[in-house]
Amino acid sequence: MTAKSSKLRRSRRLQRIRRHRRVRKRVNGSAERPRLVVFRSLKHMEGQLVDDDLGRTLVGISTRSAALREFETESRNPGVERARAAGRMLADRARSEGISTVVFDRGGYQYHGRVQAFAEGAREGGLNF
Repeated sequence: MTAKSSKLRRSRRLQRIRRHRRVRKRVNGSAERPRLVVFRSLKHMEGQLVDDDLGRTLVGISTRSAALREFETESRNPGVERARAAGRMLADRARSEGISTVVFDRGGYQYHGRVQAFAEGAREGGLNF
C-alpha cells in the first residue's frame, strides 16, 4: 500500500474526489447537452451547467446568491427546500439560455438529501436528464 492510497482512504474529502474522478471518466458535457455539476458544502449547494468541450460554465447558481438568500421555509429541513428552489431557479436560467437537456454529475456525492432535491428541482423547472 502506497502513501497516496492510504491518504485517500483516510480523508472523506479525498474519497469524494476519487469517486468524482471515476464518474467523470464517463460523464462528459457538450454545448447541446451540458453537464449539470453539483457541489455540496456543509451549509450550501451550488450547481453549474458546464460545456466540457469549451471548458466554459454556461449557467450557475448557489444557495448563497441574492435571489435565494432571503428564501424562507417552514419545513423541518430548510436546506433541502433551499436546494430544491436552487435547482428550479437553475432550470429557469438554463431554459432562458436555450438549454433543455443536461447530463447530471452528482460530484461524487450520494444521490440523497440535498443533492437529490437539487436534481428534482431542476427536473421540476423543465430540465431533462
